[in-house]
Amino acid sequence: MPMPEGLKESQKLESAIWTPSTKAEAGEHDENISKERAAELLGEEVAGRVEKVSLRLYELARDYAEKRGILIADTKFEFGLDAATNELVLVDEVLTPDSSRFWPKEDYEVGRGQQSYDKQYLRDWLTSTGNKGKEGVRMPDEVVKATTEKYTEAFEKLTGKKWE
Repeated sequence: MPMPEGLKESQKLESAIWTPSTKAEAGEHDENISKERAAELLGEEVAGRVEKVSLRLYELARDYAEKRGILIADTKFEFGLDAATNELVLVDEVLTPDSSRFWPKEDYEVGRGQQSYDKQYLRDWLTSTGNKGKEGVRMPDEVVKATTEKYTEAFEKLTGKKWE
């Protein structure tokens, strides 16, 4: 999907976009596909419903989180289709630090990478230590602690409750 010309790093888009993908086997990466390919795989009617529901869920969550000091830069929703009723079913995790990019609103600045309350901290550590993609990596206690603190802060900001 082409992006607007002149778009800067971390710049907010004018409106939310739907970027479909296929579900990969365990351990593999999901494959981004075009809207046209999604319509081929799902049928136009189902693909249209998935797009509409995805965008609405994102917009509701984005507005909720922003009022609580968190920007949801992006997220992933997974759907199934109930064969008996033809109803969409939202499956897997939804709007967690593992499936979304959560940025602190107070620190947001266009043109640079953002601080985050999500798994990006862990990804960056894995990359910087040459462990990205390796199995059985043992994380130092300070990395586990920092990741836990980021997830806890996101929980507390979004829910208004203390993590115990």
